[in-house]
Amino acid sequence: MKFKIKHDIQGRLRVQFVQSRMTFEQADEIQYYMEQNMQITSVKVQERTQCVTICYKGDRESVIESLKAFHYGEVTLPETYLKNSGRELNSEYWEKLVTSVVLHYGNKLFLPFPVRAVLTTAKSVKYIWHGICTLAKGKIEVPVLDATSIGVSIFRQDFGTAGSIMFLLGIGEILEEWTHKKSVDDLARSMSLHISKVWLVTEDQEVLVSTSDIKAGDLVRVHMGNVIPFDGTIVSGEGMVNQASMTGESVPVAKTTDASVFAGTVLEEGELTIRVKQSNGNSKFDQIVSMIEESEKLKSSLEGKAEHLADKLVPYTLLGTGITYLCTKNVTKALSVLMVDFSCALKLAMPISVLSAIKEASTYNITVKGGKYLEAMSEADTIVFDKTGTLTKAQPTVVDVVSFNDMGSDELLRIAACLEEHFPHSMAKAVVTAAKEKNLVHEELHSKVEYVVAHGISSTIEGKSVIIGSSHFVFEDEKCTIPEGKEKLYEQLPGECSHLYMAINRKLAAVVCVEDPLREEAQRVIAELKSKGIKVVMMTGDSDRTAKVIASKVGVDEYFSEVLPEDKASFIEKEKADGRKVIMIGDGINDSPALSASDIGIAISDGAEIAREIADVTIGADNLEEIVVLKNLSDRLMERIHNNYRSIVGINTCLIAGGVMGIFPPTTSALLHNTSTLLISLQSMKDLLDK
Repeated sequence: MKFKIKHDIQGRLRVQFVQSRMTFEQADEIQYYMEQNMQITSVKVQERTQCVTICYKGDRESVIESLKAFHYGEVTLPETYLKNSGRELNSEYWEKLVTSVVLHYGNKLFLPFPVRAVLTTAKSVKYIWHGICTLAKGKIEVPVLDATSIGVSIFRQDFGTAGSIMFLLGIGEILEEWTHKKSVDDLARSMSLHISKVWLVTEDQEVLVSTSDIKAGDLVRVHMGNVIPFDGTIVSGEGMVNQASMTGESVPVAKTTDASVFAGTVLEEGELTIRVKQSNGNSKFDQIVSMIEESEKLKSSLEGKAEHLADKLVPYTLLGTGITYLCTKNVTKALSVLMVDFSCALKLAMPISVLSAIKEASTYNITVKGGKYLEAMSEADTIVFDKTGTLTKAQPTVVDVVSFNDMGSDELLRIAACLEEHFPHSMAKAVVTAAKEKNLVHEELHSKVEYVVAHGISSTIEGKSVIIGSSHFVFEDEKCTIPEGKEKLYEQLPGECSHLYMAINRKLAAVVCVEDPLREEAQRVIAELKSKGIKVVMMTGDSDRTAKVIASKVGVDEYFSEVLPEDKASFIEKEKADGRKVIMIGDGINDSPALSASDIGIAISDGAEIAREIADVTIGADNLEEIVVLKNLSDRLMERIHNNYRSIVGINTCLIAGGVMGIFPPTTSALLHNTSTLLISLQSMKDLLDK
C-alpha cells in the first residue's frame, strides 16, 4: 500500500495513505490489521484525512514493511469488529455538532438582522409548541420553562438571546443523544449473542458444529442452562425458558412441542430440539437495543431523583420570575431569573455521567446492564464468591483418572468427556479438554443426557446406566457403591484435588482428579475489597476439606462448604433482610438462583450462559481485579454525581442572584447558564479512572 510519512519520532509514526477517500470499512480494516502486529501498542486511523498514527516498540523498519504489505480486501475482519467500531456513529454526530456551530455563527456573521429574526422565530415554534403540549397534559416541566424563556425573548424582540438559548439547547441535545446512543449500542452489543458452537441433530446423533453452518430448517438441540441460539419452533422436548431478555418477564415460561422460542432466551430446565426459522439477521433478539432504550434498568435511583427534582423545580423557577418582577417591576431582571434553571443541567448531566461510566466499564472488559447496578456496587457491604471457576482458575485441569474397574483410564476419560461436554461448567470443560489433548475422539453413543443442578449427570451407554458428579450425588442420591477390594484405593485419592465420581451400573468406575489452582490475584483482590469495608464470603459445593484450604489461602471472612444452589440464595436473602447490600459472583448454572437473589449479580464471562443472562454485570475471565475496578468506578461515579449536584446548585444560585441584583442581563444569564450546563455535561463524559 502506498503512503507518505508525515511525522516520525522514536516509537511514534504518522503516515498518510495515498488515496482520494477512505471509507469507514477501510479505516476499520487498517485498524484491525495494524492491531494484530505485536510491535504496535496503539493505532489511530482518521478516515477524513487518510492518516494513521502508530505507536510502536521495537524496530521501526518492520512497522513500515508491515504497512507496505497491507492491501484492502486481503484482511478478514471478524463481523463483530465492524459492528463494534462505532466509527460511523461518531462521524455522524461530529458532523451534526460542527454543522450546528457553523450555521449558528455563520448566520450571525453573514445574514442581516431581519433575516435572522425570521429564522429565529421560525425555529422557536418547535420549542414553544412542545411547551404548550406539556402544559396541555397538566404538567409544568422543563419544556414549559424553555418555551417561556424563548417565547418571552421573541415577544421582546430579543432575537439574539432566543437564538443563543436554542443553539445551546440544541448542542446539549446532540451531545446527550450521541453519548446515550453510543453507550446503549455498546451495551446492546455486549449483551448480544456470542455463540460459536451449537448441537446439530442429524439422523442418528448430535454433532457440535459452528453456528455459521446452521441453515433454516436444521434441527438444533439446546441443553439445560444454555442460551437458545436461533428463533425457531420446538419439535421435541419440553422445558422452562427464561425470556427476560425479550419480554422482561422474571418468571420462566413453560415451552413444549410446536411452541415458538426466540434467540437470546435461556433454557433454565429441560431439553429442547428446535427447528431453526432463520439462522441470522432479523432475529427478534435484534430488538434488544429498543428494549434497553425503554428499560428502567438504565436508570439509577439518583438519575430518577435528578429527573424528578428537575421537573419539580420548574414551577419554583417560574414563581421566582414572577416574584422578581412584582418586587422590582423590572422585566429585564425577571427575565434574567427565567433564563436560569436547575433542571437542564440535572436532566442532562446525570444520565450522561451514568452512561459514560457504563461505556468506560466496557473498556475494562466489564459489561454493566444498567446504572442502578453501579449505584448498588458503590453501596455494597457484602460480597459472596463461588469457588470453582471464580476464586480458582477458570480452566482447572485433569491430573489423573483413577480406575476402579477393569477399564483403562483413557477409556473412562472418553466416557466422562462424552457426558460432560453437553454442560457448561469449568470442571466439565477440564474433562473435555483433557480428552481432546489425548485425542480421545468419541461417537455420541449415549441416550438422553439428564443434568441435575449442582449434583451431576446421568445417562445410558450400551444399555448400562452411567452417572458422573459429586460424591453426594453418586453415593447418597444414587446409592452407588465402591467395588469390593477397592476401598484402600479410594482412601488414597489425592486430597489436594477436586474429585468427579463416575459410576457404571451403580458401581464406582472412576474418579477424575481435577487440579483447581487458586487465581494468583485472588488473595490481593479480597484484601482490597476488605480494605473498603466489604465483608467477603466464599460458598462452594466442594467438600469442607477443600473449601477450608482455599478459604485460608485467600483470607475470606467466612466460608460455607457443601452448599446447594438454594443455600447460596437463602444466605443472600438473610443478609439482605439484615439490611446489607449483597454482591454475588459466580460462573455456573448452580449460581443462577444466588445471582438473581443478590442486589448485584456478577458473572464470569466464560461461565454458563444462564449465569451471564441472569447476572447484572459480566466480567472477563482473565482477572478478578476487574471487581476492584468496578468498585472504584462505581465509587467515583457517585462522587461525580454528587459533585455535579453541588456545581449545578451553586452556579445557578449565583446566576439567579446576579440577575435579581441586575448584575447579569438576560442574554448573559442565558449564556452563562447554558455554557455551565454544557461544561458540566462535557466534564461528565470524561473517564472516571486513570488508565
